[in-house]
Amino acid sequence: MPLSAPSSKTTGGPLAGLRVIELGSTIAGPFCARLLADFGAEVIKVEAAEGDPLRTMGKRFEGQSLYAASLLRNKQLISLDLRQPQGQQLVKQLIEKSDIVVENFRPGRMEEWGLGYEVLSVLNPGLIMVRISGYGQQGPYSQRAGYGVIGEALSGLRHLTGDPGSPPSRVSVSMTDYITGLYSAFGVTMAVLARQHTGRGQVIDSALYESAFSFMEPWIPAFDKLGHIANRTGSRLPESTPNNLYISADQEFIHITAMGQAVFARLCKVMGQPELASDPRFALATARGQNDAALDEFIARWTASLPLSELEKKLEDAGVPASRIFTIADIFKDPHYKARGSIVHAPDEKLGTIAMATVVPRLSDTPGEIRHAGRRIGQDTRQVLGALLALNDAEIQRLSALKIVYCDPSQHLE
Repeated sequence: MPLSAPSSKTTGGPLAGLRVIELGSTIAGPFCARLLADFGAEVIKVEAAEGDPLRTMGKRFEGQSLYAASLLRNKQLISLDLRQPQGQQLVKQLIEKSDIVVENFRPGRMEEWGLGYEVLSVLNPGLIMVRISGYGQQGPYSQRAGYGVIGEALSGLRHLTGDPGSPPSRVSVSMTDYITGLYSAFGVTMAVLARQHTGRGQVIDSALYESAFSFMEPWIPAFDKLGHIANRTGSRLPESTPNNLYISADQEFIHITAMGQAVFARLCKVMGQPELASDPRFALATARGQNDAALDEFIARWTASLPLSELEKKLEDAGVPASRIFTIADIFKDPHYKARGSIVHAPDEKLGTIAMATVVPRLSDTPGEIRHAGRRIGQDTRQVLGALLALNDAEIQRLSALKIVYCDPSQHLE
C-alpha cells in the first residue's frame, strides 16, 4: 500500500497516492520522475539554489529554459543544500514520508551524505529507490563520470548510428537518458506492484550504458554465434528490406517500409512492377535482405519519377507504410497531431502557456495529465516543508538565512 495519502496538488491517475522525492539532475533522473508525475504521483524535486543544470539547456524565451519547463512539469520544486548536514537531514525526513526516491549521482555520493539505501530503508522499509548512473552501482567502471551519450558510446549503439564510411553520428536529443528514464519508471511500477505483496521496497539500479545496450538486441546473438560485427548502414535497416529512405522527383525525402510479403507485393504493384514480387532475388524476405542494394535501385528509380505529394498519396492508397521526413514545423501544422492533441499548451505563470508533448501512453480509464509547466527554483519550498515537516515560517526563515534552504522570493511569508 502507498505510504501517503493523495496530495491535493494531484488529481487522478494510476499513480495517485504515491509520493516521489527527486534528487536527480539534467535528464535521466528528472525524466523518470516526470513520467511518474504525469500519471498522478506527487513529485517533489529537490534542487540546489543555483538550479538544476537542466535550466541552462535548450532554447530560451524571456530568460526561461523552454526545455526545463517541459521536463519539470507537474512537479513541486524545493531547494535544499544537500552538502550541508541540516539539508541532508531535511531530505531524510522527506524520504521517510515518501514512497520513492529518484537519484542520479555518482555511486557512493548518497552514502557519503548518510542517504544510502541501507540507512533509508531502516527508516522506511517500503521505500523504492531508483539509482541512475553511467555504469551501474557496481563494477570496475562504476566510479567513472558518465552522461547519456557516453553510455551510448560504450553500449555499441553509437557505433551503429550514421552513414557507412562516416564517423558515428547521434540523434539531436539526449536519447540514452530518455531510454534509461523510461526503464527506470518501468522499474518503479514493477517495484510498486511487488511491494503490494511483500510490503518491502527495493533498489532499481539503472545504468545508462546498459539501457542503451539493451537496444543492441539483434546484434548480441549474431556476434555470439556468427562473429558478426554490426556496422553503420545509414537509413537502411539490415535484414528488413525494403526499409530505407528515398528521394522524390522534387528532391524531398520519403521513407518506405515494406518487408512483409503482402505489403511488398502491394509496393511492387503500385510501382507498376508486380513481377518484382516473384523475382527470385526478392520473392522471400530473406532473399530481399541479401539483395537489398539491387531492390533499393528499383525503388529509388520509381520515387525519383514522382513528386513527394504524389508518392505519399499512391503509397497511402496502396496500404504501404511510408512517410515524408517531418520537421517540427511540419508537426505543428499536421492535422493528425492536432486531432489527437499530441501537442498541449501547459499553463505557465510567466509565459501564459508553453507547448509540449502530451502524456504518453494514453490510458483509457486512468490517463495522465499535464497540470502545469515547470516552476521556478524553490517555488514550493515553504509549502512542502511546512506541510510535510511541520516547519513554521520562523524556522524556514532561519534555514533560509543559513542557506540550507532556498525559497523563491515571490513566495512571501504569510
